Amino acid sequence: MNLPSHGSNPQHLFKSLGLSLPEKYIDFSANINPLGPPPALKEKWNDFYQEITVYPDPFAEKLRKRIADREQISVDSILIGNGGAELITLVARFLSGKKVVVVEPSFSEYEKACRANDCEIQYHQLMEPHFELSMEQLLPSLTSVDALFICNPNNPTGIQYSVSTVLSILQECEKQNCFVILDEAFYDFLVNYESFIPYINKFSNLIIIRSMTKMFAIPGIRLGYLAAAPALIAEISKYQPHWSINSIALLAGELFLQNEEFIKMTQVYISEERERLFTFFKKNNFVVTSSEVNFYLLRDSNLQEQNNFFEFLLRKGTVPRHTYNFPGLDGSWLRFAIKSKEENSKLMEGLLEWRQLH
Repeated sequence: MNLPSHGSNPQHLFKSLGLSLPEKYIDFSANINPLGPPPALKEKWNDFYQEITVYPDPFAEKLRKRIADREQISVDSILIGNGGAELITLVARFLSGKKVVVVEPSFSEYEKACRANDCEIQYHQLMEPHFELSMEQLLPSLTSVDALFICNPNNPTGIQYSVSTVLSILQECEKQNCFVILDEAFYDFLVNYESFIPYINKFSNLIIIRSMTKMFAIPGIRLGYLAAAPALIAEISKYQPHWSINSIALLAGELFLQNEEFIKMTQVYISEERERLFTFFKKNNFVVTSSEVNFYLLRDSNLQEQNNFFEFLLRKGTVPRHTYNFPGLDGSWLRFAIKSKEENSKLMEGLLEWRQLH
């Protein structure tokens, strides 16, 4: 099945399945903040417009300084990028020709970018339904490899790995001379997240990827950053083209870092809606992963294959994210973003209709 490798843009999904795109639909496949961008962005939009005739700062000095002050690290430990996708590509170029392990299931871009740079890919597969990450089980996969990709909290499961587990992996990888690429694209949706950024000063093999696209709902602008030891940042930045981050993205990033209340409001909203949804799922015999963020994996426990369930939802105008290109999942789950209260209620109505038929 030749399905799109990303969420969003549902017209491509419907076309690949030979289905007509409904006039009205709800896209649960893109896992960005359902509250939309912070209101401050709209308030400042006209001011930002004035900057489009000026070349952006290629060193993003103001934004890097703000992030450095917030995270209490050196400015030289930060590289601003055009969203997580560019940063993953830069890391893959840095790892060109190396042996790489990806903890699966995980974001497909790690493998895609690494393969494009002639890396040798290995998988460390986590087992459903708990998708537990164990240092003991991972250890054999770390023999004679150059880099390890971990997504925490994980995309697509939404599960957060424990601090002790990640630290033990960092320590072992340091012994093995292995880079750890820790993708924290969804860290700010977690209510009580213990940041790993302070550990870049202790572990010279640690590279952290952070996205500002998801929390601040700006996939059309795109913004993210890497945090790592200055020597690593200097090497990776050699692969970045000039002007890859536009002026509006830089100004928006500076604005967002002053918006802690928006993040807290989002976290409270997501937690409440997730609890409401998960209570419904369990009551109606749907299996859901132990997500702590703004998306989750779901399956009908009565079915081995989810294809009919998937197509039923699509025909009803409910668009989940398929999981065919997540190694180890192979379509056996569907991923949903947490949306507005009204949209989440519509999802539950559709699931009740499916349950009455099956």
